Amino acid sequence: MGRPTGFLEFGRRAAAARPPLERIRDWSDAHPRLPDAVLGEQAARCMDCGVPYCHTGAQISGMAAGCPLNNLVPEWNDLVYRGQWREAAIRLHRTDNFPEFTGRVCPAPCEGSCTVGLNGDPVAIRTIEQEIADRAWDSGWIVPAPPLARTGFTAAVVGSGPAGLAAADQLNRAGHLVTVFERAGRVGGLLMYGIPAMKLDKGVVARRVRLMEAEGVRFEVGVTVGVDLPAEELLAGFDAVVLATGATVARDLPAPGRDLGGIHLAMSFLRGNTRRLLDGGAAAEAPIDAAGNDVVVIGGGDTGTDCVGTAIRQGARSVRQLEILARPPDARAPDNPWPEWPKVHRLDYGQEEARALWGADPRRYETTTRRFVGRNEHVTAVEVASVEWVAGPEGRAEAREVPGTVETVPADLVLLALGFTGPEPALPRAFGCELDGRGCVRAGADRMTSVPGVFAAGDCVRGQSLVVWAIREGRTAARGVDRFLMRGETVLPV
Repeated sequence: MGRPTGFLEFGRRAAAARPPLERIRDWSDAHPRLPDAVLGEQAARCMDCGVPYCHTGAQISGMAAGCPLNNLVPEWNDLVYRGQWREAAIRLHRTDNFPEFTGRVCPAPCEGSCTVGLNGDPVAIRTIEQEIADRAWDSGWIVPAPPLARTGFTAAVVGSGPAGLAAADQLNRAGHLVTVFERAGRVGGLLMYGIPAMKLDKGVVARRVRLMEAEGVRFEVGVTVGVDLPAEELLAGFDAVVLATGATVARDLPAPGRDLGGIHLAMSFLRGNTRRLLDGGAAAEAPIDAAGNDVVVIGGGDTGTDCVGTAIRQGARSVRQLEILARPPDARAPDNPWPEWPKVHRLDYGQEEARALWGADPRRYETTTRRFVGRNEHVTAVEVASVEWVAGPEGRAEAREVPGTVETVPADLVLLALGFTGPEPALPRAFGCELDGRGCVRAGADRMTSVPGVFAAGDCVRGQSLVVWAIREGRTAARGVDRFLMRGETVLPV
């Protein structure tokens, strides 16, 4: 590295968010960019650690340790330290098709496995990654680069989320003619409709899509494969098909009173708000509006946080968030050593905003929902109780209700952010693909399904996961398709 002692000389400084009470007034990016001098110092903190776990993407204890895309983090950190930004952008794009996405929304497992983090704060890898990507766009270094020759083979990609876009991008680079089918009115899938605008500006997504179109990828929106376009027709019209439909079946909560009005799945709430911003302007009416309501979000993951932040910006009267799990520790527990992903307590943007408004973190841990209470067929409260986690008959931890802890939480709007169980089964079945025990599409190492020429990638194979994993899945499937079409040969990297 250019500065071997940088991690001793400089403290961590990631891109600071705008003050909570300022940013909740709009839907703009919350993180202003850092000056060049600061970014150089942050890159200098990347130490010559010998075995950099930051880019391994290894699975440890069921979670990724390091970057699933194997981003060459130490290499582009060194280039940034030396001021060689264009070379850093070239290096970053070798492994990541869309660093402007991952630099904004990835939870950064690379930082959880950073060697500097063993005895201090990890390198601000995600901040540097986003700056490399944004600077490449701003400087005009990213321009259409269509393939020099075409193979004559055609490939259809069903779904335009991160996995579908990555697969399409890679297949196009290999010279195949690619058409992406998206049932929504805009390209982007989860990136466009599932992630709020303050985390990922939709212009950033549209900009990448325009580049891919200029490079030869075709996009067909408003087309539901299996309904508007039969699977048989797609199989007959293309040499290979990639299913990248995501895991869109949301986990529900079948508690008494679930049929009351005002109880919605989180994605219905988030998608509706994004459509309002894109189609009708900020003053248009959202299909589900939190304005003036007491909102209860059930679920403590990223989607739950997005619901908190969105409800606040819509003008909710109050927001509470219920989580059945115990509060994570403030530091790594003994059974969660480096380089595993650190399972520690964090105050994400939504919770920080709620605390700034109402004086406290909105999350309530070790809390279960017993039933929904209503009046005139609309929810008015959630009946909850505290739980404790105890060892069950097979040694697994089980949640048991604590006697005497039942109470009601006022609620005019309840948002269920409990995760996703898998893909909608109708489409893979229409292609004749086998499903596994979880209901996900069964696919091999090259992501070919049980049907020759039909591949699958992303959350429809893995189940609910990260954007960075979806991109990796799309790249893997594209490599499998290229090898299938080119009779065992491929020009695409792993």
